Amino acid sequence: MFDQLSGRLEKMLKFLRGEVKVTDKNLAEALKMMRLAFLEADVNYRVVRDFEARIKEKALGEEVLGGLNPAQQVIKIVHDELAAILGGAEKPLQFSNRPPSIFMLVGLQGSGKTTTCGKLARWVAGIGKNPLLVSFDMKRPAAQEQLKTISASLGFPFYEMTSARMASPKEALKELKIHSVNRGYDPLIVDTAGRLHVDDELMDELRLVRDILNPTEVVYVGDAMTGQDAVRSAQAFEEKIGLSAVILTKLDGDARGGAALSIVSVTGRPIKFIGVGEKPDKLEVFHPERMASRILGMGDILSLIEKAQDEADVAEAEEMARKLRKQEFTLEDFKKQIVQMKKMGSLSDLLGHLPQVGPFKNLAKAQVDERKIVHFAAIIDSMTVEERANPRLLNGSRRARIARGSGRPVYEINQLVKQFQGMQRMMKSSSVRKLVGGLK
Repeated sequence: MFDQLSGRLEKMLKFLRGEVKVTDKNLAEALKMMRLAFLEADVNYRVVRDFEARIKEKALGEEVLGGLNPAQQVIKIVHDELAAILGGAEKPLQFSNRPPSIFMLVGLQGSGKTTTCGKLARWVAGIGKNPLLVSFDMKRPAAQEQLKTISASLGFPFYEMTSARMASPKEALKELKIHSVNRGYDPLIVDTAGRLHVDDELMDELRLVRDILNPTEVVYVGDAMTGQDAVRSAQAFEEKIGLSAVILTKLDGDARGGAALSIVSVTGRPIKFIGVGEKPDKLEVFHPERMASRILGMGDILSLIEKAQDEADVAEAEEMARKLRKQEFTLEDFKKQIVQMKKMGSLSDLLGHLPQVGPFKNLAKAQVDERKIVHFAAIIDSMTVEERANPRLLNGSRRARIARGSGRPVYEINQLVKQFQGMQRMMKSSSVRKLVGGLK
């Protein structure tokens, strides 16, 4: 989602690196480039103005002007201030000392709020919690059915708020708490009413639910694709309901990123999670510093490592690292790696986590056809053991046989071999050998 912004900021950083020292003149030019980049990304203009003022104040300090590499120091200032705009440091989800914790999710219709309830339940289950899903929408019966369906598909319990129960919300909450305590449910993840726009009726209902629930966290769920509309809505919810956290959905889309870069400053509330896809596992903890690094093209290796740790077999990973160092990497190993990477998510997203320098430059912009993974796996499965170990054996007749066996055209076999050989050459480069060497 930040590709356009990253590209423009990269030009600004390149301009600074070409300067011997930071002066009023070249800093003004760099800040102009940055200002235009942010405004085109739909960042709130007040946030841009304040951000620019802080950069200028710190960048023209004596410490920077007297530094050996002033451009690098300015880049660090930009990174730190960008991380500050995004929230500074990760803010973990708060749990009550007296279970059950209650997480009340609020937001407009279409923001992905009900789906996010299911994703959040899956995330808390992953850290050893036992969630219970509840819909406290007092006007829309269909909301109950939607969350009930999501709960069933994920295997989580759902507590149905019937019409009789909703007639006396306070008594309903009392029953709900007794039900959850007796069965060891914690937290309660509560979906609430939404509208297509902010109105007094919605806010009155949400205030009533908030006062009844006394939630541990009131979480605004905003659609990042709507840009400044999501920011304005969040501000209204904060002023009229009171928020403690934000979850931004659809950060895997084509929006310009203005919501993510504005919402913390405007509401004063941290982004705690981001939705990066429609599947239940596509909810990620938000790390402001890591996101700032990605926006500036510095990569996010820590998040990539965490993804790998969740999916990878440690012994197999160590063996693969050994083969890479010894240059014993075969097509069979190649197949295992691309299948493993597919488990970790979209390849385009994974490439975006890498620093955009050296052999990895422009990888984040690469157009990856995810279907190729399935096709390549089928091609490798149609090879003999000897062919997988030594692709130089693949003459014309062998390739024709593999094409018949895999159901793929010969030119795709040629593409696979070419990409594999390119990967082997890349692995021989000193920079990549050093990176792989660190896996010992």
